[in-house]
Amino acid sequence: MDMLLCFVEIFSILCCCIIYYYHLQTKKASASEPTEWPVLGHLFGMFANIHRFHDWATDILAGGWHNFEARAGLTGIRFFITCDPSNVRHIFTSNFANYPKGDEYAEIFDVLGNGIFNADGESWRSQRAKAQMLMAGARFRAFAARSSRDKAEKSLLPLLAHAADTGARCDLHDLFLRLTFDVTCTLVFGVDTGCLSAGLPVIPFARAMDDVLETLFLRHIIPMSCWKLMYRLEVGTERKMAVARRTIDRFVAETIAKRRADMIRQGTSNSDDLLSSFISHDDDDTSNGNDVVDETDEFLRDTTVNLLLAGRDTTGAALSWFFYILSKNPRVEQKLLEELAPIAAQKGGDGGGMVIFDASELKNLVYLQAALSECLRLYPSVPFEHKAVAADDVLPSGHEMKAGDKVLVFSYSMGRMEGVWGKDCTEFLPERWITSEGKLRYEPSYKFFSFNAGPRTCLGKELAFVQLKTVAAAVMWNFAVEVVPGHAVEPKLSIILHMKNGLAVTVKRRATMASCQLVHESLAISHGWFRS
Repeated sequence: MDMLLCFVEIFSILCCCIIYYYHLQTKKASASEPTEWPVLGHLFGMFANIHRFHDWATDILAGGWHNFEARAGLTGIRFFITCDPSNVRHIFTSNFANYPKGDEYAEIFDVLGNGIFNADGESWRSQRAKAQMLMAGARFRAFAARSSRDKAEKSLLPLLAHAADTGARCDLHDLFLRLTFDVTCTLVFGVDTGCLSAGLPVIPFARAMDDVLETLFLRHIIPMSCWKLMYRLEVGTERKMAVARRTIDRFVAETIAKRRADMIRQGTSNSDDLLSSFISHDDDDTSNGNDVVDETDEFLRDTTVNLLLAGRDTTGAALSWFFYILSKNPRVEQKLLEELAPIAAQKGGDGGGMVIFDASELKNLVYLQAALSECLRLYPSVPFEHKAVAADDVLPSGHEMKAGDKVLVFSYSMGRMEGVWGKDCTEFLPERWITSEGKLRYEPSYKFFSFNAGPRTCLGKELAFVQLKTVAAAVMWNFAVEVVPGHAVEPKLSIILHMKNGLAVTVKRRATMASCQLVHESLAISHGWFRS
């Protein structure tokens, strides 16, 4: 009798749980929306799908007309998530002042100090104006183009040639991040860290930046009180952050001190890097008092770390996804090779048959620009942006925002929305960026959100495309890249769209047969050897 009563009780509880579960399902606006549980809210769904977070968010936004409010119950975590272009334009342009980065953003990204990414208001305007003035100069732009070309020619191509000759597999994602780290350190600090040296050494500073990016992502879904305590005690994921921050601070402090000493010894600076330019600019505008120097060093630390994060990881990630998606689209690869052929026809390779392209030669290549833009549409280097709400507001979508609310704008999801890019939104089609007249098609930044929008549009957009084109063209023309069969390619849990498992590839020299044939045809056409 007791067993029967126990069975009835268990059965009753089970039935109540099932009924309640179905009740929760009826409250969902779409099948893709996660279940909102008592106490935990949507937190269970977040952690259950953490391994595919970006695609999970995309599924939710596709079923929720590009908008969704994520709540984590009593934990206090609440975000309004959107990829609606009209909302993006409102937040980043029309009502820009009402949507700052906010104090919580600055706390999550505390490793960036008071740099341009964390700054709001007058501090942000001042830093942006100074950075824009230094980066827009013809001398720095030439220095950036030359650095990218030299690093590709003298470091990356020889490594790939060795892999091709020995038949060894290589992690192209790792190589690209090493290349962009070296180039960015050269541009920002005037120092070549040697990440692409023979043997591919482990660089503590580079490893520290990787640990920072992974931890910053997790801070978005762990309650602030929890990760702050973990950081203070140096336990869990925050232990890596604490160690990484000390490594970064030590490297930057030593580099700043050395550069100051070099400039004092030389009496001036002949370097084109941004650190030297900032020091020279500050020396012109400030006194030499000790208090001023200490403050300036803090500014230099924050500014250089911000610029390093912006330049290294975004470009390295973009190159990785470009060659991944290119390996799946041989038609696009062939068209790119055909576009490069006329330029290669006028150039001679070195003793190893290598061809390297100058930025000026690639500037007006329409299909290359279109292919890179299409890749960034599908795989934006920064998959989401974080904003706070300063005062009550109503978005164009009709959603009410309250002061203190947090907004996440998912650029990764926007590129996959049928309502934004059409039914072929998930396809890789560079042609969508080219008009019927063969010119590049303009897409507004609130729709093509890979470089942000409005007043905070990325200052390094043009420099990024120069580096992307230079490296992509050099690798593509000289080598055939194939992803290793069965290798799983998926996004890493990071604020940058890195590859979780890297990009394992095999490379083969473009037997001169394929490349030479393209060059021959190009020469034939240019000299009128072919007649219609």
